[in-house]
Amino acid sequence: MDGNRESAEKRPNDHLGSWFLRSGWSKGELARQVNRRARQLGAHHISTDTSRVRRWLDGEQPREPIPRILSELLSERFGCVVSVEDLGLRMHHQAPSVSGVDLPWTGPQTVSLINEFSRSDLMLARRGFLGTSLTLAAGPALVEPMQRWLVPNPGGTAGTGQAEVIRVDRARSVRLSGPELDMLESTTRMFRKWDAQCGGGLRRKAVVGQLHEVTDLLQESQPSRISRRLFRAAAELAELAGWMSYDIGLQPTAQKYFVLALHAAREAGDRPLGAYVLSSMSRQMIHLGRSEDALELIHLAQYGGRESATARTQAMLHSLEARAYANMGQPNKCHRAVRTAEETFADCTPGDGDPDWIRFFSEAELHAENAHSYRDLAYVAGRSPTYAHLAQPHMLQAVELFGREVSQNPTSHQRSYALNLIGMATVHLLQRDPEQCTVLATRALDVAQKVRSERVNNRLRKTVDRAVRQYGHLTEVASLAENLHRLLPDSSDVTPAAV
Repeated sequence: MDGNRESAEKRPNDHLGSWFLRSGWSKGELARQVNRRARQLGAHHISTDTSRVRRWLDGEQPREPIPRILSELLSERFGCVVSVEDLGLRMHHQAPSVSGVDLPWTGPQTVSLINEFSRSDLMLARRGFLGTSLTLAAGPALVEPMQRWLVPNPGGTAGTGQAEVIRVDRARSVRLSGPELDMLESTTRMFRKWDAQCGGGLRRKAVVGQLHEVTDLLQESQPSRISRRLFRAAAELAELAGWMSYDIGLQPTAQKYFVLALHAAREAGDRPLGAYVLSSMSRQMIHLGRSEDALELIHLAQYGGRESATARTQAMLHSLEARAYANMGQPNKCHRAVRTAEETFADCTPGDGDPDWIRFFSEAELHAENAHSYRDLAYVAGRSPTYAHLAQPHMLQAVELFGREVSQNPTSHQRSYALNLIGMATVHLLQRDPEQCTVLATRALDVAQKVRSERVNNRLRKTVDRAVRQYGHLTEVASLAENLHRLLPDSSDVTPAAV
Protein backbone atom coordinates (compact mmCIF):
# COMPACT_ATOMS: atom_id res chain seq x y z
CA MET A 1 0.00 0.00 0.00
CA ASP A 2 2.77 2.45 0.99
CA GLY A 3 4.71 1.42 -2.10
CA ASN A 4 1.71 2.22 -4.28
CA ARG A 5 1.35 5.63 -2.66
CA GLU A 6 5.05 6.38 -3.23
CA SER A 7 4.89 5.39 -6.90
CA ALA A 8 1.77 7.50 -7.38
CA GLU A 9 3.40 10.53 -5.79
CA LYS A 10 6.77 10.20 -7.54
CA ARG A 11 6.33 9.78 -11.27
CA PRO A 12 8.91 10.49 -13.98
CA ASN A 13 9.29 14.21 -14.55
CA ASP A 14 8.41 14.37 -18.25
CA HIS A 15 8.86 18.18 -18.37
CA LEU A 16 12.42 18.07 -17.03
CA GLY A 17 13.14 15.00 -19.16
CA SER A 18 12.06 16.77 -22.35
CA TRP A 19 14.27 19.82 -21.73
CA PHE A 20 17.17 17.58 -20.68
CA LEU A 21 16.88 15.44 -23.81
CA ARG A 22 16.84 18.49 -26.11
CA SER A 23 19.86 20.02 -24.33
CA GLY A 24 22.12 17.27 -25.65
CA TRP A 25 23.84 16.97 -22.27
CA SER A 26 24.64 13.69 -20.59
CA LYS A 27 23.63 13.16 -16.95
CA GLY A 28 27.26 13.56 -15.97
CA GLU A 29 27.61 16.85 -17.86
CA LEU A 30 24.47 18.26 -16.24
CA ALA A 31 25.74 17.21 -12.83
CA ARG A 32 29.08 18.93 -13.49
CA GLN A 33 27.37 22.13 -14.64
CA VAL A 34 25.09 22.19 -11.57
CA ASN A 35 28.09 21.74 -9.27
CA ARG A 36 30.05 24.43 -11.10
CA ARG A 37 27.18 26.92 -10.89
CA ALA A 38 26.57 26.06 -7.23
CA ARG A 39 30.21 26.87 -6.44
CA GLN A 40 29.84 30.20 -8.22
CA LEU A 41 26.82 30.90 -6.02
CA GLY A 42 28.68 30.04 -2.85
CA ALA A 43 26.56 26.90 -2.28
CA HIS A 44 29.58 24.68 -1.60
CA HIS A 45 27.49 22.03 0.13
CA ILE A 46 25.99 20.92 -3.19
CA SER A 47 27.63 17.88 -4.75
CA THR A 48 25.55 16.36 -7.54
CA ASP A 49 26.30 13.17 -9.47
CA THR A 50 24.69 11.14 -12.25
CA SER A 51 22.57 9.10 -9.86
CA ARG A 52 21.10 12.28 -8.37
CA VAL A 53 20.26 13.61 -11.85
CA ARG A 54 18.59 10.28 -12.62
CA ARG A 55 16.44 10.64 -9.50
CA TRP A 56 15.36 14.16 -10.58
CA LEU A 57 14.32 12.76 -13.95
CA ASP A 58 12.45 9.98 -12.13
CA GLY A 59 10.41 12.57 -10.24
CA GLU A 60 12.38 13.51 -7.14
CA GLN A 61 11.95 17.19 -6.20
CA PRO A 62 15.38 18.75 -5.54
CA ARG A 63 15.84 21.31 -2.81
CA GLU A 64 16.77 24.96 -3.32
CA PRO A 65 18.81 26.30 -4.99
CA ILE A 66 18.85 23.34 -7.43
CA PRO A 67 15.53 24.22 -9.19
CA ARG A 68 16.74 27.76 -9.83
CA ILE A 69 20.14 26.53 -11.01
CA LEU A 70 18.47 24.14 -13.45
CA SER A 71 16.22 26.97 -14.66
CA GLU A 72 19.22 29.25 -15.24
CA LEU A 73 21.31 26.59 -16.98
CA LEU A 74 18.56 25.55 -19.38
CA SER A 75 17.51 29.17 -20.03
CA GLU A 76 21.09 29.88 -21.01
CA ARG A 77 21.31 26.72 -23.11
CA PHE A 78 18.22 27.54 -25.17
CA GLY A 79 18.40 31.36 -25.14
CA CYS A 80 14.88 31.72 -23.76
CA VAL A 81 13.18 31.77 -20.38
CA VAL A 82 12.82 28.23 -18.99
CA SER A 83 11.08 28.70 -15.67
CA VAL A 84 11.19 26.38 -12.67
CA GLU A 85 7.55 25.50 -13.40
CA ASP A 86 8.41 24.68 -17.03
CA LEU A 87 10.74 22.01 -15.64
CA GLY A 88 7.96 20.44 -13.59
CA LEU A 89 9.66 21.51 -10.35
CA ARG A 90 8.31 23.29 -7.31
CA MET A 91 9.67 26.74 -6.53
CA HIS A 92 10.25 27.86 -2.98
CA HIS A 93 8.11 30.89 -2.23
CA GLN A 94 9.98 34.20 -2.27
CA ALA A 95 8.74 37.52 -0.98
CA PRO A 96 7.76 39.88 -3.84
CA SER A 97 10.38 42.39 -2.68
CA VAL A 98 13.07 39.81 -3.36
CA SER A 99 11.94 37.74 -6.31
CA GLY A 100 9.10 39.54 -8.08
CA VAL A 101 8.65 42.51 -10.38
CA ASP A 102 5.16 43.49 -9.21
CA LEU A 103 6.35 46.01 -6.63
CA PRO A 104 4.57 48.87 -4.83
CA TRP A 105 4.68 52.12 -6.82
CA THR A 106 5.51 54.41 -3.91
CA GLY A 107 8.57 56.54 -3.26
CA PRO A 108 9.65 55.25 0.17
CA GLN A 109 9.31 51.61 -0.85
CA THR A 110 11.15 52.24 -4.13
CA VAL A 111 14.05 53.73 -2.17
CA SER A 112 13.98 50.89 0.35
CA LEU A 113 13.94 48.19 -2.33
CA ILE A 114 16.80 49.73 -4.33
CA ASN A 115 18.80 50.18 -1.12
CA GLU A 116 18.20 46.58 -0.05
CA PHE A 117 18.90 45.08 -3.46
CA SER A 118 22.08 47.07 -4.15
CA ARG A 119 23.39 46.26 -0.67
CA SER A 120 22.79 42.54 -1.24
CA ASP A 121 24.51 42.75 -4.62
CA LEU A 122 27.55 44.39 -3.06
CA MET A 123 27.75 41.99 -0.12
CA LEU A 124 27.20 38.81 -2.10
CA ALA A 125 29.72 39.72 -4.77
CA ARG A 126 29.85 36.45 -6.65
CA ARG A 127 28.77 35.90 -10.22
CA GLY A 128 25.12 34.96 -10.29
CA PHE A 129 24.70 34.68 -6.51
CA LEU A 130 21.52 36.74 -6.50
CA GLY A 131 20.15 34.26 -9.03
CA THR A 132 19.39 31.92 -6.14
CA SER A 133 16.76 34.35 -4.88
CA LEU A 134 15.56 35.73 -8.23
CA THR A 135 13.56 34.42 -11.13
CA LEU A 136 13.07 35.96 -14.55
CA ALA A 137 9.59 37.29 -15.15
CA ALA A 138 8.04 37.08 -18.60
CA GLY A 139 4.67 37.37 -20.28
CA PRO A 140 1.79 39.05 -18.40
CA ALA A 141 3.68 38.63 -15.10
CA LEU A 142 6.21 41.13 -16.44
CA VAL A 143 4.24 43.36 -18.80
CA GLU A 144 1.15 44.03 -16.69
CA PRO A 145 3.00 45.43 -13.65
CA MET A 146 5.10 47.65 -15.93
CA GLN A 147 1.95 49.23 -17.36
CA ARG A 148 1.35 50.88 -14.00
CA TRP A 149 4.24 53.30 -14.47
CA LEU A 150 1.84 55.50 -16.47
CA VAL A 151 -0.88 55.61 -13.79
CA PRO A 152 -1.04 59.18 -12.40
CA ASN A 153 0.19 59.62 -8.86
CA PRO A 154 -2.10 61.23 -6.30
CA GLY A 155 -0.39 64.54 -5.70
CA GLY A 156 1.54 65.57 -8.79
CA THR A 157 3.82 64.43 -11.55
CA ALA A 158 6.32 62.90 -9.18
CA GLY A 159 5.62 59.85 -7.05
CA THR A 160 3.79 59.67 -3.76
CA GLY A 161 7.14 59.24 -2.08
CA GLN A 162 8.18 62.65 -3.32
CA ALA A 163 5.04 64.20 -1.84
CA GLU A 164 5.98 62.72 1.53
CA VAL A 165 9.49 64.13 1.21
CA ILE A 166 8.06 67.57 0.56
CA ARG A 167 5.97 67.45 3.74
CA VAL A 168 8.91 66.40 5.89
CA ASP A 169 11.19 68.93 4.25
CA ARG A 170 9.33 71.93 5.69
CA ALA A 171 10.96 71.30 9.02
CA ARG A 172 14.48 70.55 7.77
CA SER A 173 17.26 72.23 5.84
CA VAL A 174 18.64 71.38 2.40
CA ARG A 175 21.04 68.41 2.53
CA LEU A 176 22.65 68.69 -0.92
CA SER A 177 23.85 71.69 -2.88
CA GLY A 178 23.50 72.19 -6.61
CA PRO A 179 27.24 71.65 -7.27
CA GLU A 180 27.14 68.38 -5.31
CA LEU A 181 24.26 67.13 -7.44
CA ASP A 182 26.08 68.25 -10.58
CA MET A 183 29.08 66.17 -9.50
CA LEU A 184 26.86 63.16 -8.82
CA GLU A 185 25.31 63.42 -12.28
CA SER A 186 28.70 63.81 -13.95
CA THR A 187 29.85 60.63 -12.19
CA THR A 188 26.93 58.77 -13.75
CA ARG A 189 27.96 60.06 -17.18
CA MET A 190 31.50 58.83 -16.53
CA PHE A 191 30.24 55.37 -15.57
CA ARG A 192 28.21 55.22 -18.77
CA LYS A 193 31.29 56.08 -20.81
CA TRP A 194 33.29 53.37 -19.02
CA ASP A 195 30.62 50.81 -19.88
CA ALA A 196 30.78 51.72 -23.58
CA GLN A 197 34.57 51.49 -23.51
CA CYS A 198 35.19 48.40 -21.39
CA GLY A 199 31.99 46.37 -21.24
CA GLY A 200 29.82 45.63 -18.23
CA GLY A 201 32.24 43.40 -16.36
CA LEU A 202 34.78 45.98 -15.23
CA ARG A 203 32.91 48.76 -13.40
CA ARG A 204 29.58 47.18 -12.46
CA LYS A 205 30.26 47.06 -8.73
CA ALA A 206 31.28 50.75 -8.74
CA VAL A 207 27.92 51.64 -10.31
CA VAL A 208 26.04 49.52 -7.76
CA GLY A 209 27.97 51.19 -4.94
CA GLN A 210 27.12 54.66 -6.23
CA LEU A 211 23.46 53.64 -6.55
CA HIS A 212 23.46 52.49 -2.94
CA GLU A 213 24.88 55.84 -1.84
CA VAL A 214 22.15 57.71 -3.72
CA THR A 215 19.42 55.72 -1.96
CA ASP A 216 21.05 56.61 1.36
CA LEU A 217 20.64 60.27 0.40
CA LEU A 218 17.03 59.68 -0.60
CA GLN A 219 16.29 58.29 2.85
CA GLU A 220 17.07 61.72 4.27
CA SER A 221 14.69 64.63 3.99
CA GLN A 222 15.15 66.68 0.81
CA PRO A 223 13.17 69.43 -0.93
CA SER A 224 11.14 68.30 -3.93
CA ARG A 225 13.55 69.71 -6.54
CA ILE A 226 16.48 67.88 -4.90
CA SER A 227 14.60 64.61 -4.42
CA ARG A 228 13.48 64.71 -8.04
CA ARG A 229 17.08 64.96 -9.23
CA LEU A 230 18.13 62.22 -6.81
CA PHE A 231 15.39 59.90 -8.06
CA ARG A 232 16.52 60.64 -11.62
CA ALA A 233 20.12 59.80 -10.67
CA ALA A 234 18.92 56.60 -8.99
CA ALA A 235 16.96 55.64 -12.12
CA GLU A 236 19.95 56.22 -14.41
CA LEU A 237 22.31 54.29 -12.12
CA ALA A 238 19.87 51.40 -11.66
CA GLU A 239 19.35 51.18 -15.43
CA LEU A 240 23.11 51.19 -15.96
CA ALA A 241 23.60 48.52 -13.28
CA GLY A 242 20.94 46.46 -15.04
CA TRP A 243 22.57 46.98 -18.43
CA MET A 244 25.99 45.96 -17.11
CA SER A 245 24.46 42.89 -15.44
CA TYR A 246 22.78 41.99 -18.73
CA ASP A 247 26.06 42.44 -20.58
CA ILE A 248 27.87 39.90 -18.38
CA GLY A 249 25.03 37.37 -18.36
CA LEU A 250 23.32 38.02 -14.99
CA GLN A 251 19.82 38.04 -16.44
CA PRO A 252 17.58 37.90 -13.31
CA THR A 253 19.74 40.54 -11.62
CA ALA A 254 19.56 42.75 -14.71
CA GLN A 255 15.78 42.53 -14.88
CA LYS A 256 15.43 43.45 -11.20
CA TYR A 257 17.57 46.57 -11.67
CA PHE A 258 15.57 47.58 -14.75
CA VAL A 259 12.30 47.27 -12.83
CA LEU A 260 13.66 49.33 -9.94
CA ALA A 261 14.98 51.92 -12.42
CA LEU A 262 11.51 52.30 -13.91
CA HIS A 263 10.07 52.88 -10.44
CA ALA A 264 12.70 55.55 -9.74
CA ALA A 265 12.08 57.25 -13.10
CA ARG A 266 8.40 57.47 -12.24
CA GLU A 267 9.23 59.09 -8.90
CA ALA A 268 11.41 61.59 -10.77
CA GLY A 269 8.52 62.40 -13.11
CA ASP A 270 10.81 61.66 -16.08
CA ARG A 271 8.81 59.81 -18.73
CA PRO A 272 11.50 59.82 -21.45
CA LEU A 273 13.89 58.19 -18.99
CA GLY A 274 11.20 55.64 -18.13
CA ALA A 275 10.78 54.92 -21.84
CA TYR A 276 14.53 54.36 -22.10
CA VAL A 277 14.46 51.90 -19.19
CA LEU A 278 11.66 50.00 -20.91
CA SER A 279 13.76 49.88 -24.10
CA SER A 280 16.55 48.17 -22.14
CA MET A 281 14.03 45.67 -20.79
CA SER A 282 12.86 45.09 -24.35
CA ARG A 283 16.40 44.36 -25.54
CA GLN A 284 16.73 41.78 -22.80
CA MET A 285 13.48 40.12 -23.82
CA ILE A 286 14.66 39.91 -27.45
CA HIS A 287 17.88 38.35 -26.19
CA LEU A 288 15.84 35.77 -24.24
CA GLY A 289 13.64 34.87 -27.20
CA ARG A 290 10.56 36.70 -25.88
CA SER A 291 9.89 38.99 -28.85
CA GLU A 292 6.18 39.39 -28.02
CA ASP A 293 7.06 40.67 -24.56
CA ALA A 294 9.69 42.94 -26.11
CA LEU A 295 7.10 44.45 -28.44
CA GLU A 296 4.66 45.05 -25.56
CA LEU A 297 7.38 46.86 -23.59
CA ILE A 298 8.39 48.99 -26.59
CA HIS A 299 4.81 50.02 -27.29
CA LEU A 300 4.45 50.95 -23.62
CA ALA A 301 7.63 53.03 -23.89
CA GLN A 302 6.41 54.74 -27.06
CA TYR A 303 3.09 55.58 -25.48
CA GLY A 304 4.70 56.98 -22.34
CA GLY A 305 7.27 59.08 -24.19
CA ARG A 306 5.16 60.20 -27.14
CA GLU A 307 4.86 63.84 -25.98
CA SER A 308 8.17 64.47 -24.23
CA ALA A 309 10.83 62.19 -25.76
CA THR A 310 13.28 63.72 -28.24
CA ALA A 311 13.48 62.60 -31.87
CA ARG A 312 16.62 60.60 -31.07
CA THR A 313 14.84 58.67 -28.33
CA GLN A 314 11.82 58.04 -30.52
CA ALA A 315 14.04 56.83 -33.39
CA MET A 316 15.73 54.39 -31.02
CA LEU A 317 12.35 53.04 -29.90
CA HIS A 318 11.21 52.58 -33.52
CA SER A 319 14.42 50.67 -34.34
CA LEU A 320 13.78 48.32 -31.42
CA GLU A 321 10.19 47.92 -32.53
CA ALA A 322 11.56 46.74 -35.89
CA ARG A 323 13.82 44.26 -34.11
CA ALA A 324 10.86 42.81 -32.19
CA TYR A 325 8.77 42.49 -35.36
CA ALA A 326 11.71 40.81 -37.12
CA ASN A 327 12.00 38.17 -34.43
CA MET A 328 8.25 37.63 -34.61
CA GLY A 329 8.55 36.95 -38.36
CA GLN A 330 6.51 39.98 -39.46
CA PRO A 331 8.49 41.51 -42.36
CA ASN A 332 6.00 44.21 -43.41
CA LYS A 333 5.78 45.68 -39.92
CA CYS A 334 9.56 45.37 -39.58
CA HIS A 335 10.09 47.33 -42.83
CA ARG A 336 7.64 50.00 -41.69
CA ALA A 337 9.35 50.43 -38.31
CA VAL A 338 12.80 50.61 -39.97
CA ARG A 339 11.60 53.39 -42.29
CA THR A 340 10.00 55.26 -39.38
CA ALA A 341 13.22 55.01 -37.38
CA GLU A 342 15.21 56.44 -40.30
CA GLU A 343 12.73 59.26 -40.90
CA THR A 344 12.58 60.17 -37.21
CA PHE A 345 16.36 60.07 -36.87
CA ALA A 346 16.61 62.55 -39.76
CA ASP A 347 14.87 65.08 -37.50
CA CYS A 348 17.65 64.89 -34.88
CA THR A 349 19.79 67.96 -34.37
CA PRO A 350 22.85 68.38 -32.10
CA GLY A 351 21.13 70.98 -29.94
CA ASP A 352 17.77 69.31 -29.42
CA GLY A 353 18.23 68.77 -25.68
CA ASP A 354 19.05 65.07 -25.71
CA PRO A 355 19.91 63.71 -22.24
CA ASP A 356 23.23 61.92 -21.89
CA TRP A 357 21.68 58.45 -21.73
CA ILE A 358 20.42 58.62 -25.35
CA ARG A 359 23.45 60.26 -26.97
CA PHE A 360 24.88 56.82 -27.73
CA PHE A 361 22.22 56.44 -30.45
CA SER A 362 24.24 57.72 -33.37
CA GLU A 363 24.00 57.10 -37.10
CA ALA A 364 26.19 54.05 -36.53
CA GLU A 365 23.76 52.68 -33.93
CA LEU A 366 20.79 53.30 -36.22
CA HIS A 367 22.43 51.31 -39.01
CA ALA A 368 23.40 48.60 -36.53
CA GLU A 369 19.86 48.17 -35.20
CA ASN A 370 18.31 48.10 -38.67
CA ALA A 371 20.96 45.67 -39.90
CA HIS A 372 20.30 43.31 -37.00
CA SER A 373 16.56 43.53 -37.64
CA TYR A 374 17.00 42.33 -41.23
CA ARG A 375 19.59 39.76 -40.18
CA ASP A 376 17.20 38.38 -37.52
CA LEU A 377 14.43 38.33 -40.11
CA ALA A 378 16.69 36.31 -42.42
CA TYR A 379 17.15 33.64 -39.75
CA VAL A 380 13.45 33.59 -38.84
CA ALA A 381 12.61 33.19 -42.54
CA GLY A 382 14.88 30.16 -42.88
CA ARG A 383 18.19 31.84 -43.83
CA SER A 384 16.52 34.03 -46.42
CA PRO A 385 19.09 35.53 -48.86
CA THR A 386 16.68 38.42 -49.53
CA TYR A 387 16.76 39.70 -45.95
CA ALA A 388 20.48 39.00 -45.65
CA HIS A 389 20.94 41.22 -48.71
CA LEU A 390 18.90 43.98 -47.00
CA ALA A 391 21.01 43.64 -43.85
CA GLN A 392 24.37 43.89 -45.61
CA PRO A 393 24.58 47.63 -46.47
CA HIS A 394 23.33 48.66 -43.02
CA MET A 395 25.79 46.34 -41.27
CA LEU A 396 28.63 47.53 -43.49
CA GLN A 397 27.85 51.14 -42.60
CA ALA A 398 27.76 50.30 -38.90
CA VAL A 399 31.12 48.51 -39.07
CA GLU A 400 32.73 51.36 -41.01
CA LEU A 401 31.38 54.09 -38.71
CA PHE A 402 32.27 52.30 -35.49
CA GLY A 403 35.65 51.31 -36.93
CA ARG A 404 36.36 54.94 -37.74
CA GLU A 405 35.49 55.99 -34.20
CA VAL A 406 37.73 53.29 -32.71
CA SER A 407 40.63 54.24 -34.99
CA GLN A 408 40.32 57.87 -33.85
CA ASN A 409 39.90 56.94 -30.18
CA PRO A 410 40.92 53.35 -29.36
CA THR A 411 39.00 53.38 -26.06
CA SER A 412 35.64 54.34 -27.57
CA HIS A 413 32.82 52.01 -28.63
CA GLN A 414 34.97 48.88 -28.65
CA ARG A 415 32.02 46.70 -27.65
CA SER A 416 29.73 48.11 -30.35
CA TYR A 417 32.47 47.65 -32.93
CA ALA A 418 32.92 44.01 -31.91
CA LEU A 419 29.18 43.31 -31.94
CA ASN A 420 28.82 44.67 -35.45
CA LEU A 421 31.87 42.82 -36.74
CA ILE A 422 30.15 39.67 -35.48
CA GLY A 423 26.89 40.81 -37.08
CA MET A 424 28.65 41.29 -40.41
CA ALA A 425 30.21 37.83 -40.04
CA THR A 426 26.74 36.30 -39.62
CA VAL A 427 25.49 38.12 -42.72
CA HIS A 428 28.35 36.60 -44.76
CA LEU A 429 27.51 33.22 -43.27
CA LEU A 430 23.91 33.66 -44.42
CA GLN A 431 25.27 34.51 -47.88
CA ARG A 432 27.36 31.29 -47.89
CA ASP A 433 30.65 33.16 -47.77
CA PRO A 434 32.64 31.40 -45.02
CA GLU A 435 35.93 33.08 -45.96
CA GLN A 436 34.66 36.61 -45.25
CA CYS A 437 32.80 35.34 -42.21
CA THR A 438 36.10 34.02 -40.85
CA VAL A 439 37.95 37.27 -41.58
CA LEU A 440 35.38 39.38 -39.72
CA ALA A 441 35.03 36.94 -36.82
CA THR A 442 38.82 36.97 -36.40
CA ARG A 443 38.77 40.77 -36.20
CA ALA A 444 35.95 40.55 -33.67
CA LEU A 445 37.97 38.08 -31.59
CA ASP A 446 40.82 40.58 -31.39
CA VAL A 447 38.45 43.27 -30.09
CA ALA A 448 36.61 40.89 -27.75
CA GLN A 449 39.80 40.36 -25.77
CA LYS A 450 39.91 44.08 -24.97
CA VAL A 451 36.45 44.30 -23.39
CA ARG A 452 34.76 42.40 -20.58
CA SER A 453 31.44 41.52 -22.17
CA GLU A 454 29.98 38.03 -22.11
CA ARG A 455 27.42 39.29 -24.62
CA VAL A 456 30.22 39.84 -27.15
CA ASN A 457 31.92 36.55 -26.27
CA ASN A 458 28.75 34.50 -26.58
CA ARG A 459 27.62 36.03 -29.86
CA LEU A 460 31.05 35.27 -31.23
CA ARG A 461 30.92 31.68 -29.96
CA LYS A 462 27.50 31.14 -31.46
CA THR A 463 28.56 32.54 -34.83
CA VAL A 464 31.70 30.40 -34.93
CA ASP A 465 29.70 27.33 -33.89
CA ARG A 466 27.37 27.93 -36.83
CA ALA A 467 30.34 28.32 -39.17
CA VAL A 468 31.84 25.07 -37.90
CA ARG A 469 28.58 23.18 -38.40
CA GLN A 470 28.35 24.38 -42.01
CA TYR A 471 32.01 24.70 -43.06
CA GLY A 472 34.06 22.89 -40.43
CA HIS A 473 36.00 21.11 -43.18
CA LEU A 474 37.63 24.40 -44.24
CA THR A 475 41.05 25.07 -42.74
CA GLU A 476 40.37 28.72 -41.92
CA VAL A 477 37.13 27.88 -40.11
CA ALA A 478 38.76 25.11 -38.08
CA SER A 479 41.65 27.41 -37.19
CA LEU A 480 39.26 30.17 -36.06
CA ALA A 481 37.39 27.72 -33.83
CA GLU A 482 40.66 26.57 -32.28
CA ASN A 483 41.77 30.16 -31.59
CA LEU A 484 38.40 31.02 -30.10
CA HIS A 485 38.56 28.04 -27.74
CA ARG A 486 42.08 29.00 -26.71
CA LEU A 487 41.52 32.74 -26.24
CA LEU A 488 37.95 32.67 -24.85
CA PRO A 489 37.78 29.41 -22.85
CA ASP A 490 35.10 28.00 -20.53
CA SER A 491 32.23 28.65 -22.91
CA SER A 492 30.00 26.32 -20.87
CA ASP A 493 30.09 28.77 -17.95
CA VAL A 494 28.56 31.71 -19.79
CA THR A 495 25.22 32.76 -21.18
CA PRO A 496 24.51 32.31 -24.89
CA ALA A 497 23.12 35.51 -26.39
CA ALA A 498 20.81 35.91 -29.31
CA VAL A 499 22.84 36.39 -32.49
